[in-house]
Amino acid sequence: MNPAGHPDVKPYDALLVLSFGGPEKPEDVVPFLENVTRGRGIPRERLEQVGEHYFLFGGKSPINDQNRALIAALEKDLADNGIDLPVYFGNRNWDPYLADTVARMKADGIQRAAVFATSAYSSWSSCRQYRENLWDAVEQVEGAPRLDKLRQYYNHPGFIEPAVDACVAALEQLPDHGDAARLVFVTHSIPTAMAETSGAPEDDPANVGAQPRDAYVKQHRSAVDEVASRVRARTGRAHRHDLVYCSRSGAPSTPWLEPDVNDHLEELARDGGTQVVLAPIGFVSDHMEVIYDLDTEAMATAERLGLQAVRAATAGTDPRFVAMIRDLVLERAAAERGESPERRAVGSMPAGPDLCGVGCCPNPRGPRPALCGRDS
Repeated sequence: MNPAGHPDVKPYDALLVLSFGGPEKPEDVVPFLENVTRGRGIPRERLEQVGEHYFLFGGKSPINDQNRALIAALEKDLADNGIDLPVYFGNRNWDPYLADTVARMKADGIQRAAVFATSAYSSWSSCRQYRENLWDAVEQVEGAPRLDKLRQYYNHPGFIEPAVDACVAALEQLPDHGDAARLVFVTHSIPTAMAETSGAPEDDPANVGAQPRDAYVKQHRSAVDEVASRVRARTGRAHRHDLVYCSRSGAPSTPWLEPDVNDHLEELARDGGTQVVLAPIGFVSDHMEVIYDLDTEAMATAERLGLQAVRAATAGTDPRFVAMIRDLVLERAAAERGESPERRAVGSMPAGPDLCGVGCCPNPRGPRPALCGRDS
């Protein structure tokens, strides 16, 4: 506590919510996708095909509005808990662009900010790429504030507990309270090579306490096993559960994590399955991968197969998820002051480190500098 009796956030004087970004209107869609895929040589015709997913929803991704709602809830939570900390919003791929936000933070006199990324797991695309973007933004803004990315939170109670409640509520929507339901946990697929190199090399003595290699899958399995165990404790029924993937892209010759959610539903139906809960464990809110890949495509697959299916909610603005962000800021602030804060985590893996390990989650296209790591 600070002298006024409020939680102490020193040395931080701001919080930055860092996210992926998304188009706000139809004419934004292809330029947005060009930003996302820059350097990969993907033809414009292919981007226009992918853009059809967005056009089904009026050419607007829900992600920016969801982040604005999260920030509003977070500002209220901080104020209600006596914390005076301005919250900024920056995106990797669309307005408000990260570099513009960092420039505004500098103009506002911000010296040091904690950074919350809307991605809970470790891999190049879900962690290190954000760290590379932070490096780029700071390089573009002379005298930029220091930025400290908060740790991964896939196993924080504030992320797990809303997922448990969401699965229980989804089961209750099915006939017989979902007695026959399979829990199908869904996350974003990534190339298998990227998954295998997620986390840090364990043979480097600098990486004691770092996330181990193959972190992306290990972290997801820890999360889904913990959620399934808690659902069993709540309902008194043991539901079989699976980890599957969605949103695969890239060349067909490149191996990606499988099974795809639609292929998995086909297999469940062949094996006599009748009920399924689709739980988007890899996502913090209902953005495009959820409303298209699950609510649209996977639900259509389930209907065609005669499976009774319900999609569980994401954390969104659940008060426990919002409070988790505050908890992570206070935890990191205390650590930066030389204290030993409680690092809350549940499941089979410990809380992750504040700094990513040396060689953690390497860029598949070659080395690039990144902030917030032991090798920064």
